[in-house]
Amino acid sequence: MHRLRTCAALLRPVTTSQNATSFSQQRTAVTPGALRTFQPFRCYTAPVAAEPFLNGTSSNYVEEMYYSWLENPKSVHKSWDIFFRNANAGAPPGSAYQNPPPVGVSLSGLSQAQALVGAQPNVEKLVEDHLAVQSLIRAYQIRGHHVAQLDPLGIMDADLDSFIPADIITSSGKLGFYGLEEADLDKVFQLPTTTFIGGSESALPLREIIRRLEMAYCQHIGVEFMFINDLQQCQWIRQKFEKPGVMQFTLDEKRTLLARMVRSTRFEEFLQRKWSSEKRFGLEGCESLIPALKTIIDKSSENGVESVIMGMPHRGRLNVLANVIRKELEQIFCQCDSKLEAADEGSGDVKYHLGMYHRRINRVTDRHITLSLMANPSHLEAVDPVVQGKTKAEQFYCGDSDGKRVMSILLHGDAAFAGQGIVYETFHLSDLPSYTTHGTIHVVVNNQIGFTTDPRMARSSPYPTDVARVVNAPIFHVNADDPEAVMYVCNVAAQWRATFHKDVVVDLVSYRRNGHNEMDEPMFTQPLMYKQIKKQKPVLQKYAEKLITEGAVSRQEYEEEIAKYDKICEEAYNRSKDEKILHIKHWLDSPWPGFFTLDGQPKSMSCPSTGLNEEVLSHIGQVASSVPVEDFTIHGGLTRILKGRATMVQNRSVDWALGEYMALGSLLKEGIHVRLSGQDVERGTFSHRHHVLHDQNVDKRTCIPMNYIDPNQTPYTVCNSSLSEYGVLGFELGFAMASPNALVLWEAQFGDFHNTAQCIIDQFISPGQAKWVRQNGIVLLLPHGMEGMVSSLFHYFLGDLSRTPANYFHVLRRQILLPFRKPLIIFTPKSLLRHPEAKSSFDDMLPGTHFRRLIPEEGSASQNSAEVKRLIFCTGKVYYDLTKERKTRGLEDTVAISRIEQLSPFPFDLVKAEAEKYPQAQLLWCQEEHKNQGYYDYVKPRISRVFNNTRPIWYAGREPAAAPATGNKKAHLVELERFLDTAFNLNAFQGHLTPTTHFISNPPSLVFQETHTPLLALDGRLAARNVLTKAQV
Repeated sequence: MHRLRTCAALLRPVTTSQNATSFSQQRTAVTPGALRTFQPFRCYTAPVAAEPFLNGTSSNYVEEMYYSWLENPKSVHKSWDIFFRNANAGAPPGSAYQNPPPVGVSLSGLSQAQALVGAQPNVEKLVEDHLAVQSLIRAYQIRGHHVAQLDPLGIMDADLDSFIPADIITSSGKLGFYGLEEADLDKVFQLPTTTFIGGSESALPLREIIRRLEMAYCQHIGVEFMFINDLQQCQWIRQKFEKPGVMQFTLDEKRTLLARMVRSTRFEEFLQRKWSSEKRFGLEGCESLIPALKTIIDKSSENGVESVIMGMPHRGRLNVLANVIRKELEQIFCQCDSKLEAADEGSGDVKYHLGMYHRRINRVTDRHITLSLMANPSHLEAVDPVVQGKTKAEQFYCGDSDGKRVMSILLHGDAAFAGQGIVYETFHLSDLPSYTTHGTIHVVVNNQIGFTTDPRMARSSPYPTDVARVVNAPIFHVNADDPEAVMYVCNVAAQWRATFHKDVVVDLVSYRRNGHNEMDEPMFTQPLMYKQIKKQKPVLQKYAEKLITEGAVSRQEYEEEIAKYDKICEEAYNRSKDEKILHIKHWLDSPWPGFFTLDGQPKSMSCPSTGLNEEVLSHIGQVASSVPVEDFTIHGGLTRILKGRATMVQNRSVDWALGEYMALGSLLKEGIHVRLSGQDVERGTFSHRHHVLHDQNVDKRTCIPMNYIDPNQTPYTVCNSSLSEYGVLGFELGFAMASPNALVLWEAQFGDFHNTAQCIIDQFISPGQAKWVRQNGIVLLLPHGMEGMVSSLFHYFLGDLSRTPANYFHVLRRQILLPFRKPLIIFTPKSLLRHPEAKSSFDDMLPGTHFRRLIPEEGSASQNSAEVKRLIFCTGKVYYDLTKERKTRGLEDTVAISRIEQLSPFPFDLVKAEAEKYPQAQLLWCQEEHKNQGYYDYVKPRISRVFNNTRPIWYAGREPAAAPATGNKKAHLVELERFLDTAFNLNAFQGHLTPTTHFISNPPSLVFQETHTPLLALDGRLAARNVLTKAQV
């Protein structure tokens, strides 16, 4: 039956739209160098002879005759037999029908008929030909982009491969690949449902099929989508690019596009004229980026988007700020004036790293839209997860669960997109429930070069965009010298995101007219490319000439548009000369309305008590030790853990996990959103947290008791992340940027796992406020301990080493109650999670209590201070080893131990007061870390400065080492025993020279100056810290 339907379809009458004119159209002119698309040896121009009996009223009759003929050729008149034989043998239209012979003339005398008629109807051949055509169509859909004319320079294949796929028809000789011949070019074939090249027509001649496929897939747009495993999505893309006449633009659209091209081009030319020796990383060679972005924003605004968060590298940033975000031109020009002084604290940053936040009316849709361009360091692609995190946060705060109101756009360079692993990490977050932003539009500025590196040496994949295939994101390659093609592709990308809420990539294949920067000489390394670039006509000039030729604009109108924008730039330049001070805060990308004063200062400089009423503590403790959902079966081991929590609540005590629960739960109750993210944080790496309970009998049924604390609480987000540090920490940093009224925590699986996220720490967390006047209250939890396992690298950070549950409780609450935001690094414990001594009483968490920056000696030594021979300062878990050893040796009256809980800002006042209690005591710093990895080199000069270098600071701890911790348990215990013996041997330093003191520059009266910034360099690494001012300590 299938064969009957296929053959019958072939014999359906030719429609009016399938006349000779539509089939005899010549191929459009091919640009030089574009010889890879199909160029047939001839075009069929003979008129199609209409069969007099084939029309709409007789088609059913003909079809019935055909069925009868298939069953028995003798059952029909001989003339029908000849017709069906000829048609089945492939006779061209108008030749299948033969006039019946005159009466008395033998049929055997009709030599012409005999030449046309085959022996039997070749149904198999007809089916094979139709299947071949379907394969041909599919080949263009899969591999047509390989022969698309993408390179504006015409010297390089965008896929780095000059090989032409065998199944793409570049000449009639290649038809043999499909078992077809040149004679088949004019045969009409039924189109499959997987193509839209026919428009309203269901059948086309092979020649026209190939021509339309070329127009859809082999011109200035190359489409990669056939790897997507969703049929609906593939059909959607086919329809957007295959349907005849889709790339039609109105006169207004063309004029708007020209105006945007004028602004993009003339802005760069203006900067080049005024500051020819200034680095600006201009957009020359890819000026169509500006109309591309504006098209995406226009279409997204039309679809209901109200806020767009953008991230991009330095190339073209000033142009985007001026013509997309619409930053005041005079403020941009001020950045080029080296004489202006900064009015804000901090170091500031170069102009092509700065961000911006702006709310304005979109002129196309007449709707409000908020645009935010994130500040970005030199580290390419590092901003990607930060943008995604901020987008997720804004979606969360406005209740945009589908991403219909807030979206992100990420711009990339071709070399970085292929070379930077953070691109993959960011893509990998795109469809995870707690990280998805419901579709990001990626725009690649593909200069076909990375600084000086040829793309053939920069990537192993055909395209720089191939990483996007892992998440089934369609990839639209487009020749950036065709602004209309760029505009169309960006429209489709915005529609894709609005329809499917999935990522999509637009690859603007362009070139870089200058070197890496305006001072760089590219001819050293790419002489042939830049010889061609020098000959290349600017895209604005080409497009203007095209529109003038079409009559869309006149030359006078074009020149007036240029003069109009030049005047705008000149006037802004004159206004910029009146500026005397450079305000970094004018470039803030994440403002927090209402949190600061109008001058951007904290509203107060005091922190209230972080304690809570006992009723609140007890209530949260009860929630933490229960299952608030009925008919929910938990693991037997977890039942014991919850019973243990209930017992602690009854005894008015907390361990580390319960102290954390009470801090987070109380903030949720007070209306503060809490988000805890990282690897295995739901249970906790060391099985101590259990914030997500799993039903043992029902798959995927979970319960989060923290969300049952109070009916009016804010929701608690706790989510296991993918096995990524760089990407996830960047994401959480971005989430924390969106609002100061949220506690965002990222926990490393082990402390030193932060080192794969070091770029985020060094380039955003540490210097963010100094460079961009941008505060951030993110919290990093780094499990640390030297128990012969993985440990954190202390010397990378200055952080809080809270080693009591109460202090941990207070520092988390203080992070929100402070009138400003600073990053907080907490080295969390491992063995102390279940240590019997590592517990706190409710009394340490009641109203009036605070975080204790230093916990002094509170034992018998403090009662007899004059007799104390040694005062040991320490931080972290080693305190419990010291107290145990002191008790064993019976030195509780002669050795005092004080814990420094907050290392930065350093508690000078408390250290001084504690040391002055014991005037006869030696001062010693003890740490379990190796000497070059702990805080000895940091605390020694600060303690010495307190006493004007009159009291030496001795050291007890491990010797210097390259590795952070030994993997041998015996070696670990030997090292521990050795430095504990040094710590409690009161004669250990007899006869030793005074240890060398490293002086610090702060005079005694101004030691609190160290708190003015959130950063401190230590061992060559930038260190993030939580900062208090003098008034707060």
